Amino acid sequence: MSLILSIDTSTKVCSVALHQDGKLLAISELHTEKSHSGMLTTLCENVVKCSGFSLNDLDAFAVAKGPGSYTGLRIGVSTAKGFCFALDKPLIAVNTLEAMAYQVKDFYDETHLLCPMIDARRMEVYCQVLDNQMNIISETEAKIIDELSFSEILNEKKVVFFGDGAAKCQEEITHKNAIFLNTEIHPSAKTVGILATNSFEKSLFENVVTFEPFYLKDFVGTQPKKG
Repeated sequence: MSLILSIDTSTKVCSVALHQDGKLLAISELHTEKSHSGMLTTLCENVVKCSGFSLNDLDAFAVAKGPGSYTGLRIGVSTAKGFCFALDKPLIAVNTLEAMAYQVKDFYDETHLLCPMIDARRMEVYCQVLDNQMNIISETEAKIIDELSFSEILNEKKVVFFGDGAAKCQEEITHKNAIFLNTEIHPSAKTVGILATNSFEKSLFENVVTFEPFYLKDFVGTQPKKG
């Protein structure tokens, strides 16, 4: 038995979900930018309360660890860690891209591979390649896209590209085996919670003290103007 509250703030969507034994009980999502810091704790409390539980009833907290927005990841991870510290609950971390792939895996057979993409500005994306059984074909990376990107994999199988980083890649990746979804697929706590349930059953927990988001790239801030 498991009751897990999951958080995903890795992109502009602020998403919270409650799962019991992998079954979705409630979800709340805000698609408003910069809503994470002001609304996340309230969303967490409301989702749990509206489902008839209290925060003390939870068995674990799960968070999308990244890659994604630096600020969003910091807010999500710090909130999850805060709950874990205060309530003495375990922390589960889920790769954001894997949770995205889980949303579409049942729509494709073994002849297709899945490539979730998160926009990393300019022609760079955070991406990963998986099969429909969630086996990792290509590890998570920050990839600059050009006309040769994924060519070796595309020569072997059809690849489905999706996420907010995919649209800008469509003009570069023109291989006949490349498929770009028209449907918007964004990171969501609804699939973070499913993957977190699997980790909970295996007791795959993070060290709450030392855990940090999976930023993938070093943060580079803008230089202040002189004068």
